[in-house]
Amino acid sequence: MSTEYSPDSCGDPDSCGDPDSCGDLEYRHPHRRPGHAFDRRGFLAHTGFGLGAMALADLLGQEGLLANPAKPSFEPAFSDLRARAPHFPPRATAMISLFMHGGPAHMDLTDPKPELQKLDGMDYGGEVAYSFVNRASKRLLGSPWKFSPCGQSGTQISELLPHLQRITDDICLVRSMHTGHNGHEVSIRYFHGGIPAALGRPTLGSWLTYALGSETRNLPSYMVLVDPEGHPVDGVTNWSSGFIPPLFQGTALRAKEPRIPNLVPPPWLAGPLQTRNLAYLDRLNRRHGERHPGEKDLEARIASYELAARMQLSATDALDISQETEATHRLYGLDDPVTKEYGTRCLIARRLVERGVRFVQLFLGGQPWDNHTNIREGLPAICRRTDKPAAALVTDLKARGLLDTTLVHWGGEIGRLPVTEGEGSACGRDHNGQGFSIWMAGGGVKPGIAFGETDEVGHRAVTDVVTPNDWQATVLRLFGLDHERLAYRHDGVEQRLTAGRPARIVDGILA
Repeated sequence: MSTEYSPDSCGDPDSCGDPDSCGDLEYRHPHRRPGHAFDRRGFLAHTGFGLGAMALADLLGQEGLLANPAKPSFEPAFSDLRARAPHFPPRATAMISLFMHGGPAHMDLTDPKPELQKLDGMDYGGEVAYSFVNRASKRLLGSPWKFSPCGQSGTQISELLPHLQRITDDICLVRSMHTGHNGHEVSIRYFHGGIPAALGRPTLGSWLTYALGSETRNLPSYMVLVDPEGHPVDGVTNWSSGFIPPLFQGTALRAKEPRIPNLVPPPWLAGPLQTRNLAYLDRLNRRHGERHPGEKDLEARIASYELAARMQLSATDALDISQETEATHRLYGLDDPVTKEYGTRCLIARRLVERGVRFVQLFLGGQPWDNHTNIREGLPAICRRTDKPAAALVTDLKARGLLDTTLVHWGGEIGRLPVTEGEGSACGRDHNGQGFSIWMAGGGVKPGIAFGETDEVGHRAVTDVVTPNDWQATVLRLFGLDHERLAYRHDGVEQRLTAGRPARIVDGILA
């Protein structure tokens, strides 16, 4: 068969100018004029055989492969998803990150401050960096919510998080996070990519899949579950592979059903016909790859099409939560409209790691924890939406024997200030990257502890300060990786997740 492609070939069934002349090739493309052969690109552009050709754009984050920075100037150490041994024995083999964009108010949720309650309404004597000066105040705002000691550990958690209260003995609460930056994007990029504000860097999930490969051939190793309300702040940058080959970037599922479009091929292309189509595409891909050796974008795309074909059975099974019991649905809050959507994604995350997916991220649309105003209504609302599903995820993983090897992370990029922003009942709290909380569970972290401290009003981390680089180094250590040895040469420089910045393993949180 000729590999020449004619621009006169019909490309759109809806605008075919001469449908009666359209031919019928072996793969039965219904809108192609006779006499025009396909090359690889033409075959992909004109053939609609389900996931293999139509759904990949969505699976790979709206064709994010095309938007990555230039290819590395040096050959990478790894360019495939075969499973690889870590540097030393791991504690964690999978991770689920529940990222809480916007900055949860730690002094209202996880870090009680009796002194702040006493000083409520008085002026704060320390220096404060504001993001919104026109609404700024130095008047301290005590938490409107009560804290209670929980579990055998006695860790105090806010009444806004009643389900977290029940799993306190399973979590490691870090109260001394510090980015040193108050802005959202700068701190998000610090958490995900290792350098504040820097764009174009690989995220944590990409580094893990690059270093360790995949434990499944039938699902992407790095998967992202986005919110029906839209992308989070900083968009697809949150799961970019940066300068690492695009094979290692996050694969974003749609926020609503069908989460993977065209998962089942149309009847007229199903069965043996599709098998022949895929075999032909594979030959074209291999031939094209041989002509362009070392093209990592091309290799990633070929591997992704192959994965897409295998996903037709495995993804259907992984995403089918109807297989779960009614008790499991209730556990995640699927019987409540408030928690149903987030609970569904948490349940899917568990099903994915069960099937060998290494890194799963759940994001929220926009930044719902960004409570600059009306915190008395806004903060309880986002807690009601996420608290029960997040706690259910930990409970469910533990019951299934998966928590020991699955690291669960909950937290945002910053916290909130102890002073009030605005006046009266509609007041809120401004950004604060000087001190805030996150929590983790499973995967080798020490359960039932609260690590580190902020000052007496919750403004700054003062004891056992943990930076995002410290956290990244510790997560890599749990996966059996040395953050100083894990590197990728780009533009003549060995790049690392921790970016050569000071980073320590936080031994105090390791079990």
